[in-house]
Amino acid sequence: MKDATFSSARLLALYERISDAEDAIPRLRRFVLDLAVRGKLVEQDAGDEPAAELLKRIAQEKARLGIKRPSQGYDATDLPFALPHGWALTSIGEVCSKTGSGSTPRGGKEVYSDNGIPFLRSQNVYDDGLRLDDVALIAEEIHERMSGTAVKPADLLLNITGGSMGRCCRIPDDFNEANVSQHVAIIRAALTGMADFLHRLVLSPYFQAFIFGEQTGAGRGGLPKNRMDRIAVALPPLAEQHRIVAKVDELMALCDQLEQARAGREAVRDRLTTASLARLTTPDTDAETFQSHAHFALQSLTTLTTRPDQIKTLRQTFLNLAVQGKLVAQDGADEPAEELLKQIKLHIKKRSDCPKSDDKHALPHGWAWATIDELSDVGTGVTPSKSEPAYHSNGTVPWVNSAATNSPTIASVETFVTERAVKECRLKIYPQGSLVIALYGQGKTRGQVAELRIAATVNQACAVIVLPEGFQGLRSYIHLSLKKQYVEMRSLAEGGAQPNLNLGKIKSLPIPLPPFAEQQRIVAKVDALMTLCDQLEASLTTADSTRSKLLNALIHKALEPAAETADA
Repeated sequence: MKDATFSSARLLALYERISDAEDAIPRLRRFVLDLAVRGKLVEQDAGDEPAAELLKRIAQEKARLGIKRPSQGYDATDLPFALPHGWALTSIGEVCSKTGSGSTPRGGKEVYSDNGIPFLRSQNVYDDGLRLDDVALIAEEIHERMSGTAVKPADLLLNITGGSMGRCCRIPDDFNEANVSQHVAIIRAALTGMADFLHRLVLSPYFQAFIFGEQTGAGRGGLPKNRMDRIAVALPPLAEQHRIVAKVDELMALCDQLEQARAGREAVRDRLTTASLARLTTPDTDAETFQSHAHFALQSLTTLTTRPDQIKTLRQTFLNLAVQGKLVAQDGADEPAEELLKQIKLHIKKRSDCPKSDDKHALPHGWAWATIDELSDVGTGVTPSKSEPAYHSNGTVPWVNSAATNSPTIASVETFVTERAVKECRLKIYPQGSLVIALYGQGKTRGQVAELRIAATVNQACAVIVLPEGFQGLRSYIHLSLKKQYVEMRSLAEGGAQPNLNLGKIKSLPIPLPPFAEQQRIVAKVDALMTLCDQLEASLTTADSTRSKLLNALIHKALEPAAETADA
């Protein structure tokens, strides 16, 4: 017979080829279980009592217990692999003395008590065992009234509804007593010694596919008893079941070790990345030392950066460096930012009190602090009444909401208002090149900034920054400075369920302003570094896709029917 065993060495060899795939170890765990239920994890032994004889003993035991054979059978075509030698095709209903969900005690949660019998719910059931830190308790007399759903040692508990559907644990042999809710099914093997194999079977991709494929009901979903009983099972001889369980446990322990080793590697890589980036943002670093640190960090990026969240941190680091004057060299010939502010003041009649430099960080030579209010006009919008068709029907004026800031630029919109709405609701049409800030919105929207690429109106959830005529060249630098302040802006929001910013907070935002010529150099450098981040992100996506395809190919090869044929 062709060698059907799958050793630790083979698992390690497979892992080495796909170790950097994001879901490599979970996939390997599922792969081991898949091999187990197909009879490809350990050798078949001709000396084992055939599973057909085991089924006879199961039938005898169920007859002794007064359990009738289930009236509904199974579909042999449900089994997606050839039946190994000595195995038998059967169903969950045939090999179990009990299947089906628990029940809810009369009175529901009101009957839970501070002491009594554990009442196990779906939040207590996990693949690796029971978790009883928040277990509910019911009085012993209630437990006795619910004797039909009492739990016994070696029972399997399977979550059959909700988001945890498919989780399954085995009750320990020394467990005392408990009951289960209607969201948990009991699977009780008819013969002693079968529970451990059935547990691995239920956790296998084969069985889990049935659980999710057979679920019924709107919203919460569920797996009815009659459908669970019909799930086809490839049953090994009892002795082989024990060998399979031992091998699964051995390989799962190896997966645990691989997971720990991987976590250790990731931790080291994270520390190296953090240390490399921290050296770039250390205050008072001289120019020569900074350039050395920057060179090392950029050279190491492709090695250290392996996850999208690391690239997000990298982008933020570049923005931080940009507004600290650490990305490009200062040039003494540049016109100082104070001169730029004097020119802007001629076009903006108001002026706020500037924050002092010690409110943030010390500024490089030639830079100056300014507020958004000093640099621009800031406005907002309104939402014309939805009950007035004349404001929205066949509108032609673009109308921007806060969700549009999910993109760094706004070149088109899905909503429009009419010219009448603009006039009667006093909506301002903001020019192309204005910056839109989300004052509030769902998720991460609040504090996001986008550039208008079209002339448009906005709703009341947006603030709009309009630079004075002749100073639109400041836009790109102010945009990146505001993106750097995203977290700070969100922290300024006030309110309950949906915190929001206001125009006053936007106007007072401090901007560390470089000379105009340096702004252009900073923006060009940031663009180049963000392009590098885009390339790293794309390479990660490509690498992940390649590893995933390799993993799929290797698993498919290991499971293909040809591997099950005997050699002469």
